Amino acid sequence: MPKIVKQFSIAGKFSLSFIVLVCFIAIFAPMLTKHPWNQPTGVSLEPPNKAHILGTDDLGIDLWAQICCGTRNSIVVGIGTAVIACFLGIVLGVVSGYYGGIIDLVITALIDMLTSIPSLPIMIVTGAFFGPSIKNIILILSILSWAMPARIIRSKIISAKHETYIKVAEGYGAGFLYITYKHFLPQIFPISLASFIKLISRAIVSEASLSFLGLGDPTSKSWGLILNYALNFPGIYFTDYWKWWVVYPLCCIILLVLATAIIGREFEKILDAKID
Repeated sequence: MPKIVKQFSIAGKFSLSFIVLVCFIAIFAPMLTKHPWNQPTGVSLEPPNKAHILGTDDLGIDLWAQICCGTRNSIVVGIGTAVIACFLGIVLGVVSGYYGGIIDLVITALIDMLTSIPSLPIMIVTGAFFGPSIKNIILILSILSWAMPARIIRSKIISAKHETYIKVAEGYGAGFLYITYKHFLPQIFPISLASFIKLISRAIVSEASLSFLGLGDPTSKSWGLILNYALNFPGIYFTDYWKWWVVYPLCCIILLVLATAIIGREFEKILDAKID
């Protein structure tokens, strides 16, 4: 990994530094804030000052504390969704590409269905049906996100299973699990890594969208939920409150998604030979 990081461009190194900073904030959030994220500790709609460095919302709750707490939730949703979706994509992609037949037809049909249907309306419907919670959001996003890596991995496995060394291994009695572990996984690792990073970015945006629409977990705090409360405040843009109540969480979402996208692109460039 350090050798790969050295090949990053300046934008990639800045993006990686920002992601590390965000993860640091997510891990040590309680230690970085002197105010609770869910209790009023100041005057309503107080502008940034020494006591509240990012100001407060309409209830007098410290905005820096809310953003720190929201950072943790965004990272948990992003990484949790990416891990589950990548795992499903790898398993189903390898099984579909290797066995073919009816299994391949069923999995391919599922992939085509998930990639052709707009994801946001499905997320809204399922989010409203299952109820707002972090676990449900991760589950919903994972189910809707595994198709992308599965399609790419399936194509790679279909090409790889006809190689001579695979036929030789099968001739010596090697089974599916052995071939997958020894031969398939090393080949699809670059693809899986690039897909993993892309899924983190997609999950963060999706979670923020659901929270912004009011389908997030109301018992926790996320950047999308902060925006939801801010934009529902009457006449927010006719006041100065938007300068801290809207701008800060919006910048957090944009910067994290942009940084993740840049990192994903950097990995694609470096691992391009392996992906091809």
